[in-house]
Amino acid sequence: MADTLAAAVAPPAPSTARQILALAAPTALSSILQVVAQIAETWLAARQGTAALAGWSVVLPFSLLMQQMSAGAMGGGVSSATARALGAGRRDEASALVLHAVLIAVLAGGAFALLLALYPRAVLGAIGGAAAAEAAAPYAMWLFGLGAVPVWLANTLASVLRGGGQHALAARVLLLTWGAYPPVAWLLAEPLGMGLPGIGAALGAVFLASTLVMGTAVLRGRAGFRPVLRVRPSGAMFWRILSVGLAASALAGVANLTTILVTARIAPHGPAAVAGYGISARLEFLMIPIAFGVGSALTALVGRAVGAGRWDQALRLAWTGGLMAFLVTGAIGLAVAAAPGAFASFFTADPEVIGLARRALSFTGFAFGGFGLGMALYFASQGAGRMGWPLAAGASRIGVAVGGGWLLGDVLGMGLDGQFLAVALGITAYGLVTALGVRRGVWAGR
Repeated sequence: MADTLAAAVAPPAPSTARQILALAAPTALSSILQVVAQIAETWLAARQGTAALAGWSVVLPFSLLMQQMSAGAMGGGVSSATARALGAGRRDEASALVLHAVLIAVLAGGAFALLLALYPRAVLGAIGGAAAAEAAAPYAMWLFGLGAVPVWLANTLASVLRGGGQHALAARVLLLTWGAYPPVAWLLAEPLGMGLPGIGAALGAVFLASTLVMGTAVLRGRAGFRPVLRVRPSGAMFWRILSVGLAASALAGVANLTTILVTARIAPHGPAAVAGYGISARLEFLMIPIAFGVGSALTALVGRAVGAGRWDQALRLAWTGGLMAFLVTGAIGLAVAAAPGAFASFFTADPEVIGLARRALSFTGFAFGGFGLGMALYFASQGAGRMGWPLAAGASRIGVAVGGGWLLGDVLGMGLDGQFLAVALGITAYGLVTALGVRRGVWAGR
């Protein structure tokens, strides 16, 4: 604990900060464009009407889960395994890992498609009710039927490039992907008349193109090595990725399960309440790509340091990056909390939805800084292969957000305000518990 606090308050080493920024800058730029694209997606969904926005809100946790698992969770496992192999000088292992990563991506993307493209009404109706599920079903069919496997493949191949230190190349492809997404979504949704389903079709289309470009780059050796595709799949190779990726995916699942359960608790208050909370949840989850800019650099840098046995350097990198993410996301959170109505009204003109989103953001905005810190240290923990404390942090978040929402909202009679306060406290608990695990007593050589 003392080591953690000392690391937290110590001024960042300039060379360490520069090292992080050099790798983080390209990914941060693509992450900013991703945030802009996702804000545009929310705005475009709101233009389809309150019922469509409610349907979009019900799909949102699953869409975010797919992105988080493929890019930051299992993708972190891919990047971490690749970086540790290269840091230890095992280039043949890094080459063989690519096939295993692609197989995981295809299977995981197929699972999302099977569940949410074939049975959307059954799954989504259990969360948001029949009306929201009916609006959401065609959107989910396009989004996951066309997009699930390409999203997983593109983000997995980007993680291979990042593990090889090629953050800039991965970022350039994703910049083009996220830059193309809003105009394609608008074209399909409005001029071509597809409505909300057109937004899902657009995401699938742009990530299909991204997969082709990213795959070509990896096959040509742009990650610093050429992948070996004619190799017998190995359980040990799968475990190099899954030992980090499964824990991280479970954590991503817990984060989105929190949103799903909170949405289910709010659903009895009507579609406007679901839509309002959906706007709040979207802004909360927009902190993830912002933190990912720093976090993706930490996964690779910490992984290489750990692969070389330099644990003290790994801790310095983790805390320097964590404080960077805290400052950025904290500043954004304070701005949101200071003017929640302005942010909510950007997405919709429905006064009831604006009022509910405003109430939610006035609580959760103050927690954004802790969320950014927790996310950055979570990515650093992936690089170190130390996922126990981040998993405990995810459990604390869901316990506080859902259990605390019941206590504050129902037992103590605070209603929706109690639920929104519990969500903010859950986010804060996540950041604090993750931070407690980044210390010498936990991070040590095997």
